Amino acid sequence: MEKLSTRSAHQDCERKQGVSDRQRRGQRRDTTTSHDGDIESGEELCSFKPYESKKHQKQQKKNKDSNRDATSKEANSFVGHPKSPKKAITGEQEQEKVKKSKKKNLPKHPEEEENREGTLSGVDTQVSKPKFSKDKKIKNKRGGSKKQVFESYMTSEEVSHGLKRGELIQGQLRINPKKYNEAFIPSPDDTWDIFLDGIVARNRALNGDIVVVQVLPREQWKVNCTSPSDTDYEGASEPENQKEHTVLTTQKKAEHTPSYDVDDQCKPISKHQNTTLTDTGTVVYIVEKKHSRAVTGFLKFLPDKRFAMFSPVDHRVPRINVPLDDCPENFSSRHGDYNTTLFICRITDWAGDSYFAEGRLAKTLGQAGEIEPETEGILTEYGIDFSEFSDQVLDCLPKNLPWTIPPEEMRKRRDLRNECIFTVDPATARDLDDALSCKQLPDGNFEVGVHIADVSYFVEQDNILDAVASQRATSVYLVQKVIPMLPRLLCEELCSLNPLTDRLTFSVIWKITPEGKILSEWFGRSVIRSCVKLAYDHAQSMIEAPDKMFAAEELPPVDPVHPIDEIHQAVLNLHSIAKNLRAQRFSGGALRLDQSKLSFMLDKETMMPQGCYVYQYRDSNKLVEEFMLLANIATAHHIYRRFPELALLRRHPPPKAKMVDELQELCDQLGINIDFSSAGALQKSLNNTLGDDEYSSARKEVLTHMCSRPMQMALYFCTGVLKEEQVFKHYALNVPLYTHFTSPIRRYADIIVHRLLASSLKNKAPSDLSKQASHCNNKKTVSKRVQELSTELFFGVFVKECGPLDSEAMVMGVLDQSFDVLVLRYGVQKRIYCKHRKVGKKSELTLVWTPEEQEKLPVEQIISVFTLVEVQLKADSVPMKYSAVLKRPDNSRL
Repeated sequence: MEKLSTRSAHQDCERKQGVSDRQRRGQRRDTTTSHDGDIESGEELCSFKPYESKKHQKQQKKNKDSNRDATSKEANSFVGHPKSPKKAITGEQEQEKVKKSKKKNLPKHPEEEENREGTLSGVDTQVSKPKFSKDKKIKNKRGGSKKQVFESYMTSEEVSHGLKRGELIQGQLRINPKKYNEAFIPSPDDTWDIFLDGIVARNRALNGDIVVVQVLPREQWKVNCTSPSDTDYEGASEPENQKEHTVLTTQKKAEHTPSYDVDDQCKPISKHQNTTLTDTGTVVYIVEKKHSRAVTGFLKFLPDKRFAMFSPVDHRVPRINVPLDDCPENFSSRHGDYNTTLFICRITDWAGDSYFAEGRLAKTLGQAGEIEPETEGILTEYGIDFSEFSDQVLDCLPKNLPWTIPPEEMRKRRDLRNECIFTVDPATARDLDDALSCKQLPDGNFEVGVHIADVSYFVEQDNILDAVASQRATSVYLVQKVIPMLPRLLCEELCSLNPLTDRLTFSVIWKITPEGKILSEWFGRSVIRSCVKLAYDHAQSMIEAPDKMFAAEELPPVDPVHPIDEIHQAVLNLHSIAKNLRAQRFSGGALRLDQSKLSFMLDKETMMPQGCYVYQYRDSNKLVEEFMLLANIATAHHIYRRFPELALLRRHPPPKAKMVDELQELCDQLGINIDFSSAGALQKSLNNTLGDDEYSSARKEVLTHMCSRPMQMALYFCTGVLKEEQVFKHYALNVPLYTHFTSPIRRYADIIVHRLLASSLKNKAPSDLSKQASHCNNKKTVSKRVQELSTELFFGVFVKECGPLDSEAMVMGVLDQSFDVLVLRYGVQKRIYCKHRKVGKKSELTLVWTPEEQEKLPVEQIISVFTLVEVQLKADSVPMKYSAVLKRPDNSRL
């Protein structure tokens, strides 16, 4: 078994909570910034927030104490509803009560309780365990009998007939990461969910698997105790059913809801909960095992057994029996030494007569809580190929370096090397795949060009390099590094549009008016020579100082053929046109859902986080984005005209109607006037100022988060698969056709589009792309989730090394016994749990704090959407995890 060497955790982090303006403006390390609609479209807003994931937590009993450690003295003074003082029991009493309840009511099974992420009173939450159906008995190999836990799968023939007759339903399994006994698959028309109650109903399927479900008779349907507002969906596995819907189920007629302890939450449902029966089913067949079956976790020694117990950190995965031969040599005699060692295990089998899977240890990662072992665990669990490229792949690359463009290739292309063309990217970017040009014409119009690296020239179709790139499908951007789709010789050298170097490109060139009206366009292969590599800061400085004469030392090296003033004027002209294009898009009904993006400053040697800040999206970012969008839209129309049955496009379905209705009801309840009739109507609603104080932008961000939850993921598709053109539409951009053309270094879909574009210019017919489109969708979703987990990981380390961290926070959603907040200073979201609840007519909680002095009265704090609170972020005893603790309110804010 392979060992992974890890560096020790950095212990001397400075508390750099203040960040200079220059640091705050996008100094990121080898990461990507969306230029071409990933953010603009709202399509990237459909996987849940950093706090949602339960990955990489230790499954040991000491976890139950972690939140008490993270609870502040002020929070411990919270006692709940003033009329029920006896309900305010201590954390120790509550834990004992939970333990007894578990022993009394719940069978043993291979998963453990989950930790809370935020706390108010320091009391653990009891998690309801699945109730198993009566077990059948089967004969084992020794002739005895053994209980059958899971039903046998149907045959493929039975499944095929059942699906055709409408008796079975196929869909992607979503397991609630906060309540792992609950799982769902979408209905065929995606308007409702089928509920799977417990691990037995899942029948050995794991999160993300494509399964076939048989709906049970109505008399066996269950009431799902979790309200629609508390179903957590993880974006990496559920591209179509996103995120936790954190809106509290509306209380239309509730005059009063009694306060009660957490133990009561699993008792019969009160009149204030959703008592509607839910279509309930069971898995009868696994069509595709999307889950990698690789998990990170910890080993537990079992005396007198020939195997050890592997406890995954992801509670949605069963415990796994692994042979002792797979364990470290001294594990049996010194198993205590491995209590905090993180391993990777792969499930090899899961028999129908056991709650436990069988597996083999794949690797020892290192100490839990260290960045590199945790990062490798994330990559492995999500099936990211981070291996080095093989010699066979590298043999596909040019051998004679430094490489120069062959003369015969030059003759086939439009020579643009004398034009003023430049790149604008994050300062640390090394994979430069897009460049811009802007030249004023004698008639007052402009010739604007978008020039994209011609990766398809180097990645020949169907060779081994192409096979590896198509399998990876996307580069994966972590906080500290990039897992590239292509070898670095291509990413950073031969394809990257580095300055003062001849490079092969695909260009789109328009004749355009100052107002942004397109008069003509040209597509073709070209050769460029970028005259300068501008960072966003440089372009922003030029925009903000239009009359300034920039000195050479203020900019990166510039080609002497093009004076700095020429470049400056080109940036200003592009900015002016981009503003007009943007105004036209939004007046035409486009939608943009901005959300905070956390960036880090890393120590150059240890790569530990030294500071973090919310990335600022400025005019220079908008400039680049507008022209990337314009190029993608133009390319989509071009390839669809040429190949109406074979074009690879990107569609964005409208938001889920049921979730929109629930959100509309909540907004009506809160007195917020939101129009969900179209993307443009929603954008206009969001532009309405929510107050004119210093927190109006925070309220808008909270509302934006709420509106992003019903949004679906954008998807690649082959036009021949969908017959109705109206479903091609991109909802957020409000355009009929859209594709990805502008990032071929990091996205395989763009390489396909380049090949389509090349085929259109040569009148060659491409091959069917439907399978590759589906694969690109899966890999893009997984990549995004891994990027989110990397951000969570680094922020958890930052809180541990530099915390506790105080910040204002704004309430985003209210649940029965908890509420979600947006931590304003860092742009992260956390859940804070309450020991008691009081729900009135509106979606709100009333918290009661004991007085600090005996002669004073208790303090009531009303928690509802947009409520401003003070929180403290504290590291938990669990590696990489932190809690949000609600601080005692200042009387001036009540």
